[in-house]
Amino acid sequence: MKSLTLPFVLFVFFLGSCSKDTVTTYDCTGSTPTYSTDVKAIMNVSCAKSGCHSAGSRAAGIDLSTYDKVKAESKNNRFLGTIEHQVGYNPMPQAAAKLDETKQQLLYCWIQNGALQ
Repeated sequence: MKSLTLPFVLFVFFLGSCSKDTVTTYDCTGSTPTYSTDVKAIMNVSCAKSGCHSAGSRAAGIDLSTYDKVKAESKNNRFLGTIEHQVGYNPMPQAAAKLDETKQQLLYCWIQNGALQ
């Protein structure tokens, strides 16, 4: 019976290591970004542009061209996972550098504060 313990533990560890990373958490104290003031500019420059997630392109069926559509997508773990280039997610923006940490934190805090318009 003991001879099965080590292989079982290794198997469980291996399965756990294949899961997707968790999104980085940031301290949002004093940070209340809004879509209109902060998020829209990031989306327009990095995401909702022609050939990507614009109303006309909708890569992977995702349109990030309006507040309502970005808010809806932000409820999915995939949203921050892709932006942070987490393991198990398609890194976005595709074929471009990862958004800097300040922008990532802004998006995280926007979501944590209720995705204010």
